[in-house]
Amino acid sequence: QVQLVESGGGLVQAGGSLRLSCAASGLTLSTYTKGWFRQAPGKEREFVASISRSGSSTTYADSVKDRFTSARDNAKNAVYLQMNSLKPEDTAVYYCAAGSTRWPAGRPNEYDYWGQGTQVTVSS
Repeated sequence: QVQLVESGGGLVQAGGSLRLSCAASGLTLSTYTKGWFRQAPGKEREFVASISRSGSSTTYADSVKDRFTSARDNAKNAVYLQMNSLKPEDTAVYYCAAGSTRWPAGRPNEYDYWGQGTQVTVSS
């Protein structure tokens, strides 16, 4: 059974940082394209980052570029999202995803597996 489990969300002041983790079981993340998405209340799920199978290439949404950085740990079968200089508009539930699709993949329907999400709240 495939599971993706996110953690690391929380409440932070504007300008602060958080590091999200996504641990996988039932699949080997290094053989999938990985993605980070977020969804704010009343809004559609939004692309944040797409990471290639090897993890050597990443593309980011313009809204998070230069503030967010993704990393992976193949030994732990996990990926991470380091979020710096957080803004109130970054408030959302953040999801990690994995898919057999080619990198880069910016649409939710390109991904096959999803985590349950972790809440990030940035106060002003």
